[in-house]
Amino acid sequence: MIETIVHVMRHGEVHNPEKILYGRLPDYHLSERGRAQARRVAEWLAGRDITHVVASPLERAQETAAPIAAHHGLSVGTDAELIESANVFQGQKVSPGDGALRDPRNWWHLRNPRTPSWGEPYTEIAERMIRAVRRAKDAAAGHEAVCVSHQLPVETLRRAMTDKALHHFPTRRMCNLASVTSFYFHDDACVGWGYAELAGQ
Repeated sequence: MIETIVHVMRHGEVHNPEKILYGRLPDYHLSERGRAQARRVAEWLAGRDITHVVASPLERAQETAAPIAAHHGLSVGTDAELIESANVFQGQKVSPGDGALRDPRNWWHLRNPRTPSWGEPYTEIAERMIRAVRRAKDAAAGHEAVCVSHQLPVETLRRAMTDKALHHFPTRRMCNLASVTSFYFHDDACVGWGYAELAGQ
């Protein structure tokens, strides 16, 4: 039996003074706090048997993965399927009480939260994230891998892997900044999972 662990991490805090939903937009980098979070997680994982590190192509994920890979003498690979979910409100402010959600012309996008109607379907997010995790598992067979992604994809992955409904309230996600959700595999079967906030908040 081959025992493998895949740690799926959310990136650290992003410098976003405009407070927009940056989504897949380029040139959004970690803040000073985000870089510190990435370093703290790298220190926590330094003693682990990590042989493979891969990240979303977006800068904030690559920057979060870099110190983890460096601790293990690895380079950061890129897996496009770890990318942030698509969202029609990308580039806009969406905080309650301001921005795009106050415009009645945008309310049509909110018609079905179970899909969700405002972005990439949960089922598609789950499928691509599972593929990415299984690729990482195969690359690190018998050891441990780290995948750095984004909040909604990681939350959707955990729900899919634990047979929970994919739709959910955003305020109830168990995926804080720089958190790590770990999946434990015996051969190809996922036999358990865990969640840790190694960097603090």
